[in-house]
Amino acid sequence: MRVVEVTAYGGPEVLSMARRPEPEAGAMPGKVRVRLRAAGVNVADLRIRAGLYVDQMGELRPPFVLGTDFAGTLLDPAPGPRGSLPAGTRVAGFVPWYELLDGQGTYAEVLWADPEWLAPLPDDVEFTAAASVPLAAITARQGIDQLDLAPGATLLVTGASGVVGRFAVQLAAAAGLRVIAVSYEGDESELKVLGAKECVPRGEPVDVLRQVRELAPDGVDGVFDGALVGTPMLAAVKDGGVFVAIAPDRVPAAERGVRVEFDRARPDASRLAEVFDQVAARELVTRVADVLPLEEVAEAHRRAEAGRRPGRIILMI
Repeated sequence: MRVVEVTAYGGPEVLSMARRPEPEAGAMPGKVRVRLRAAGVNVADLRIRAGLYVDQMGELRPPFVLGTDFAGTLLDPAPGPRGSLPAGTRVAGFVPWYELLDGQGTYAEVLWADPEWLAPLPDDVEFTAAASVPLAAITARQGIDQLDLAPGATLLVTGASGVVGRFAVQLAAAAGLRVIAVSYEGDESELKVLGAKECVPRGEPVDVLRQVRELAPDGVDGVFDGALVGTPMLAAVKDGGVFVAIAPDRVPAAERGVRVEFDRARPDASRLAEVFDQVAARELVTRVADVLPLEEVAEAHRRAEAGRRPGRIILMI
């Protein structure tokens, strides 16, 4: 089968097409095979490929296969969150790549999957849209849970134009929070439709902080740091508030009684199935920026790093 390997740490040019043996039925007890149709390109993929997490990678070294989000069809029957899933079922999910550190990601034609990673796809959710959802939505859902803010509290969401940030805005607003969204210019109207109360344009942290203080003079109750700003944005939080980071190298040191949490998404098939029901019902909205074939993975990484269009870049497989 075709895979994309990281051959060394570096720029997009280190990504190379390769062939590996296709998984055989029953070879890994407890796991099932999924034939992939689409895979998402995540910020973590870019950072791992660039070597930013080398010290946290254990013994794993190139060559390895990147990728967390996926959508495809089951090759083997599997238990599901709402009953058995027969072979041929359309499914999506995400690989806890960073916890496993076995180098077996979703930039491949066939994947071994734990059934706990998998949710069935509603018929009207396409593979490309589905591959943009799992990691981002679960990261946002679990991050909002970690914040544990009461209805009416003020939450600052950085990176609100991105896929994770957009889900955080929607889920926080549904929980009754007053959301201040840090967004790309031009996204304000859409984010307000999705639930943001106010928006401030992205920019240097000092400029963002000044505008946030104009909207929340005493500081915000919490920050969901979808833009990976880290320490500079801690100043937006009032004493005794809470800050949730989603990258291990962007977790600020706690101060002023601020509770600092690291949100590393954990697979949850039941919750993911609920998310896809909401996506199908248009209660949650995702965004796909570009769709490219697997062979153009280096270009996909270049576009993701350039940030030309907010949203998830999807690889068609």
